[in-house]
Amino acid sequence: MKVLLGVGGSDDSIRAVEQTTARAATAGDELTVAIVENPSSDRSREEIAEMVREILDAEGVDAEIRHLEGDPGSSLVDTAESEGFDEIVIGGGQTSPMGKINLGSIAEFVLLNSHVTVSLVR
Repeated sequence: MKVLLGVGGSDDSIRAVEQTTARAATAGDELTVAIVENPSSDRSREEIAEMVREILDAEGVDAEIRHLEGDPGSSLVDTAESEGFDEIVIGGGQTSPMGKINLGSIAEFVLLNSHVTVSLVR
């Protein structure tokens, strides 16, 4: 399966990297990691890339790491659709005290606009 993993630097997105990398190691998925600009993250794109590389190396997964420009949600959806990815994986979603899921703006955009299957890692 050809998987596009969107990473914006939040703790949720780092968890998504860990889980998706472990799955790729087991299932043999073709993984591409797309680092996007996330204004709510304190991590720089270079820090994120370094963290991703460490996780990939620990699992023995060879994956392309890209830096996408522009609106994060749009760039993930456009890349997935134009390059024939089977799935987009993103991290996000906190449960409110009332039991409802609260999504960040990037996750919400991707979930609402992608014609490619989206997996949300929480």
